[in-house]
Amino acid sequence: MNRKLVITLSLLYVLFMVFLAFYYHSIGQSFKSTVALGGILCGAVPLLLALFTKLQFNLPIVISYLIFLVGSQYLGSISGWYGLGWWDTFMHFVSGAILAFSGIALYERLIHRAAGDEISPWFVFLFTLSFAALGGVLWEVYEFSCDQFFGMTLQGGGNKDTMTDLIADTLGGLVIAIWTFARTKLKLK
Repeated sequence: MNRKLVITLSLLYVLFMVFLAFYYHSIGQSFKSTVALGGILCGAVPLLLALFTKLQFNLPIVISYLIFLVGSQYLGSISGWYGLGWWDTFMHFVSGAILAFSGIALYERLIHRAAGDEISPWFVFLFTLSFAALGGVLWEVYEFSCDQFFGMTLQGGGNKDTMTDLIADTLGGLVIAIWTFARTKLKLK
């Protein structure tokens, strides 16, 4: 059931972005069309994972990811919400939380079950926070690279934008890391 729902939701998002890509291309809005093309690729990730690999993330993570894509690609870039000022920071906070949850899911799949009974809550906290922060850093490297090599302006506010984004990513991850710490501590009791 979960696999079918992931496939359906991802496919709906991809089809929505295909429609937008054609629509904005037909009216000569190349930026919005390009964002929609990126949306097709990003929306296809859970779809491809569900169809071609055994790696499955749980449904809440996939739904959160797709909601994040709507918020960042459709609302943020295509509808212009990034112009509000606070939307970019909010999206980075949300992405930090989603990355932290993804780190937890990855951790739970990679660690031997018996090891989970003796793991330090501090290690789980640090792993979760670090995973979210690393995701934010990699995104900022991507933005910097696009600006440098392709003349884009993804880092519109320069250093201040980068640092605000990294702080928001880390805070989103921190909230989930604290929750994970408490959850692990309760499991060990």
